[in-house]
Amino acid sequence: MAALAVVETPSGKDAIAEGLLGLLKPAVQQLDLHVHSVRWVAELCRINEHQKVVLDLDPYVKKLLNARRRVVLVNNILQNAQERLRRLNHNVAKETVRRKTMLETSGAFTPQSPSKP
Repeated sequence: MAALAVVETPSGKDAIAEGLLGLLKPAVQQLDLHVHSVRWVAELCRINEHQKVVLDLDPYVKKLLNARRRVVLVNNILQNAQERLRRLNHNVAKETVRRKTMLETSGAFTPQSPSKP
């Protein structure tokens, strides 16, 4: 029975990790796109200064910075949720072991094969 619990715990962690990675990956990709956009804006501003053409890029820069701020905020929220899930999973595993030990020492729990009724 103990070997079964050890096998199930990492797969549960893997499922949580994959789920969180699935949530984080689009946000990180979007942030990466915004970083590239900011670099392009900086390059366009430099070119604009050399050409002396009046082009107002401030609203676009503000939009990009606002999008970046929101992505960073979502990323922080997801990281905090992942840390809470990790602690919760750890506490559940610890409590499960504690209760199983308590039941086994009290003699009320007798391990049976899952195939026998």
